[in-house]
Amino acid sequence: MEKLSSTLPNMFLSLMITCAVSGIILAGANMYTAGPIALSKAAALEKAISDVTPDFDNNPLDEAYHGVTSDGDSLRIYPALKDGQLVGVAVDSYTKNGFSGEIKIIVGFDAEGTLINYAVLQHAETPGLGSKMDEWFRTDKNQQSVIGRSLAGGNLAVSKDGGNVDAITASTITSRAFLDAINRAYSAYKGTSTDSTTGASTKKGDSYE
Repeated sequence: MEKLSSTLPNMFLSLMITCAVSGIILAGANMYTAGPIALSKAAALEKAISDVTPDFDNNPLDEAYHGVTSDGDSLRIYPALKDGQLVGVAVDSYTKNGFSGEIKIIVGFDAEGTLINYAVLQHAETPGLGSKMDEWFRTDKNQQSVIGRSLAGGNLAVSKDGGNVDAITASTITSRAFLDAINRAYSAYKGTSTDSTTGASTKKGDSYE
């Protein structure tokens, strides 16, 4: 086969062929991995919901809805039911007030609104400082733990701001942000709910309480 001469059109043609082949390979790889990645994410979310809520016998993912926070934002809420009765919820929450930007967490409440547990899903806080929020706020020491607290009487705040939660040592900004995400989760749970399929809004409790 005669070798193509190194002219500009031939170089352009070779580049186009290379790009096309690369595109086909990448598309095929994406199609091959998209399914397993989606399943992995769903499994991780299911585990997080299970970790922060009481035992349930429904599928919270299928019955998820959106709750509206006091500032008008919308957070996804996963109801945990046992024998048809609401026993708790897991709320996908976040804040953009972290020291290094956005912090994403999932927060579990029982039917009365008592905080059961939480899991940090994503953050970029400083290792060894702000990153301690993974465990700091569930450690039963002084006033660190938020587990078992009710937010019915008001938002959680660090001691420096007049609250009764001990901030992470040398990481007050991260601590404030973490509690902001907790407070927003509770606000969404006790606020207005929005049907994820119809967009219709109802006051929280019309369906499950």
